[in-house]
Amino acid sequence: MKFQNALVSVSDKTGLVDFIKPLAEQGTRIVSTGGTAKVLREAGVDVVDVSEQTGFPEVMDGRVKTLHPHIHMALLARKDHHADSEVLEKNGLEPFDLVVGNLYPFAEALKKNLTLKEQVEFIDIGGPSFLRAAAKSFERMAVVCDPSDYSWVLEVNELSGEQKKKLAGKVFAHTSTYDSMISEYLLKGEVGGSEWTLSGQKVSRLRYGENPQQKADWYSFSGNQGGLHEAEKLQGKELSYNNLLDLDAALSTLRDFHFGPACVSVKHNNPCGIATGDSIEEAVQLSLKADPVSVFGGIVALNETVSEEVARSLTELFLECVVAPDFSKAALELLQKKKNLRLLKWPQMMQKYGDHTVKVVDGGFLIQDFDVCNGWQSDWKVFGENITEQGRQAFVFAWKSCAHLKSNAIAICNHRQSIGMGMGQVNRVDAVQQAIQRWQNFHNGIDDVVLASDAFFPFSDSIELAYSAGIRKVIQPGGSIKDEEVIAKALELGVQMVLTGQRHFLH
Repeated sequence: MKFQNALVSVSDKTGLVDFIKPLAEQGTRIVSTGGTAKVLREAGVDVVDVSEQTGFPEVMDGRVKTLHPHIHMALLARKDHHADSEVLEKNGLEPFDLVVGNLYPFAEALKKNLTLKEQVEFIDIGGPSFLRAAAKSFERMAVVCDPSDYSWVLEVNELSGEQKKKLAGKVFAHTSTYDSMISEYLLKGEVGGSEWTLSGQKVSRLRYGENPQQKADWYSFSGNQGGLHEAEKLQGKELSYNNLLDLDAALSTLRDFHFGPACVSVKHNNPCGIATGDSIEEAVQLSLKADPVSVFGGIVALNETVSEEVARSLTELFLECVVAPDFSKAALELLQKKKNLRLLKWPQMMQKYGDHTVKVVDGGFLIQDFDVCNGWQSDWKVFGENITEQGRQAFVFAWKSCAHLKSNAIAICNHRQSIGMGMGQVNRVDAVQQAIQRWQNFHNGIDDVVLASDAFFPFSDSIELAYSAGIRKVIQPGGSIKDEEVIAKALELGVQMVLTGQRHFLH
C-alpha cells in the first residue's frame, strides 16, 4: 500500500518500525512527534518533526504538540473540495492520507497507584483530537490505531472505502473507550449521573453464547485493574459463556465465606453446595456432598491451594471447571487425567473488582451498586430464645448463602454447610418446599438447621411448612404487613426467628 503523507504519533510502539519503514522507503513523508520520531530515526527512517510542520515548537512538556491548525487543516480538508484545497495551498500544506496513532497508557498508569495529579498527566488530549479528525476524513485517508492492523494494511494494494470506514470506526471505539475509562476513574464508579458510558477491552471470542445459535465475546472493563480475565487457564477446553457466568457466581459467593477454608459449587448460576471446614479438604467434601445430584457438571471454587487429596475428590465426578488460588504439583498430575476439565489458577480470586453490576434491558441498561450481605448486626431483631455465638454462626451462614441464590430463594444450612436450597421460584412456599425436599433427600440425619429467606414471608404458611419439616430456626428480612402474624405463629410453634431488616433479592 502506498501513501503520500503520514502523521505518526503513538504510545504503544509495538510493530511500528516494521510498518512505517517500508512506507518511508517507498517515499511516504513521515511527520512525527517526540518519542515516536526518536524510535523511527533510530531505525533509519527519515522523519519530519511535527514542529517543522506547524512552525511552532512542542511546549508544556509535550502537552501541546499536534494541537495546531497546520496539523488539523491537513487532516480535516475535504476530498475534492475546492475551498479546502485553496486553504491548504495558501498555507503550504499537503493533506495527510495516513494517520497512525494510539493514546497515552492511562490504564497502565492506573496500576501504579499514582496520585490524582500524576494520573492526570496520562490523559491524552492531542491524540484523541488528531485521531478523531482523521477518522472523520475516512473517505480520503486511512487511520490506524490498532497495531494488529499494521500487517494487512501494508499488504493490500489499495484500501477500499469499506476498509477505511472500519478503520475509522475502530478509532472512535478506541477514543470512546479511553474517555469512558477516564470518566470511571474520576467518578469512582458513582451511580446516578445523567450520562453513563461502558467500555471494554476484548479478552476473547467465545465459541458461542448461552446457546450455539448466539454469538458471544468476552470483554474486560477498560482500566479495570483486575478481574476474571487475569486467571490463568492451566488445562482444559476454552471457557464458554455459561462457564464464565457460573464462575462469577461461584466467586462472588465464595468471597462471602472468607473466614476460613471454604468451597462453593455452582450449577446454572446458582450455588448448589456452600461449605467451610477446618481444612480445605473438609470444605470441599462438604460442598460436593451438599447436593450430590446437582453438582454433576458444575463449577467448583475454593479459596486455598488444591491439594492431592482435594484433587482426588474432584476427579470422582464430572465437573466443568475448578478455580483456585493455586494447585499443587501432585494435584495437577491427578487432574490432568481429566483433559477436558478446565483448571483456573487465580491467586487474587478473593479480591472483589468493580463497584457495580450492569444488566441490559430492551433499549438500554441498568446499573446498581453491588449487594453487600453483612454478618451478624447489632440491630437484628431476635424473637424467641437468646442465640449463642455458635448459633449466630449458623444464622449468618444461612443468611449469606441465601443472598447468592436466585429469587425467590430459601437456604437451609447449619454453621458450615448448605443442606438444602430452593431458588428461582415464583412463590416463596415453592422455594421452601424445594429446599426441604433437598434437605430430606441428602441430609435427613442433620436436624439442627437454620432456614433463611431472601425476602419477607407474606403469610405464615411457610413457617408452618418449615415447622412441620422439623425446622426451629428462621432468618428473614421482615417488612411484610403481616410480620406480626408471621412472628406470632413462629413463637406459638417454638420457632426462633431473626429479622434483619434487609432483603437480598437476586434476579
